[in-house]
Amino acid sequence: MKTSLIAVAAVLLAGTAAYSADMYQPEPAPIEAPEVEVAEASGWYLRGDAGYSFNKLRGAEFFQGSNADLVDFDDADLKNSFTLGAGVGYQVNNYLRTDLTFDYMFKSDFDGSTSGSCGVSTACTSSDVAAMRAYTLMANAYVDIGSYGMVTPYVGAGIGGSYVKWDNLRNTSCADDGSGCDPTVEHGGDGSWRFAYQLMAGASIDVTCNVKADVGYRFRHTLGGDMFGYNSNGGPGYDKGFYSHEAHVGARYLFGGCAQPVAAYEPPPQPLVYK
Repeated sequence: MKTSLIAVAAVLLAGTAAYSADMYQPEPAPIEAPEVEVAEASGWYLRGDAGYSFNKLRGAEFFQGSNADLVDFDDADLKNSFTLGAGVGYQVNNYLRTDLTFDYMFKSDFDGSTSGSCGVSTACTSSDVAAMRAYTLMANAYVDIGSYGMVTPYVGAGIGGSYVKWDNLRNTSCADDGSGCDPTVEHGGDGSWRFAYQLMAGASIDVTCNVKADVGYRFRHTLGGDMFGYNSNGGPGYDKGFYSHEAHVGARYLFGGCAQPVAAYEPPPQPLVYK
């Protein structure tokens, strides 16, 4: 009896071992953690900024008297003004971007003076007041000089044109000896398109993955052009262009600027294989 039980147990163990040998289950493939796609920043962006411009007029001139002599203003001062701008651009890669911008310079007052004669021999000095506004369209390119934490310094340059619109110029001449003043003469203001270029430097600050604050400096040179027309034996007049040193703050919104998480490929479960 004891021998029979041992024989039965041996048969059962042998069958279980054979079944285990016939069933094969491959090891599951390792599951990798999701990865974040790291790509170069690129794509379209919108921008806007506001600034304050310190203006410097390079001079002004006009035709004076019946001899039509072209003479310079003795003094020609252009006041400072605020600016607003907007634009659309394209981030080519992490280091290069370009944009097209439109800027509006608010009214900048002009104060000038000239010297001459009242009547036949009395020396006179005139007071000339006006104001101008400028609308500027620029094509720009920038180089981002690496990133330092949230801050990315940059330099840039642009070329384009400005439409400079002068208000009427009011001219009042008074005798130097205090004997009186001539009636005020008003010259019609002129407007014209001029060539302009600019140089920029500043820094972008990451606010979110697709919003960047921008703080910078801009130097712009706008060439000269028509200033005012002829009236009462004087004029027309021309300005010789002006320099603008502008400090500005703004922001850029980059479409698609946020990197998207990409899950690693996970193969489907494999069926059991029996040998």
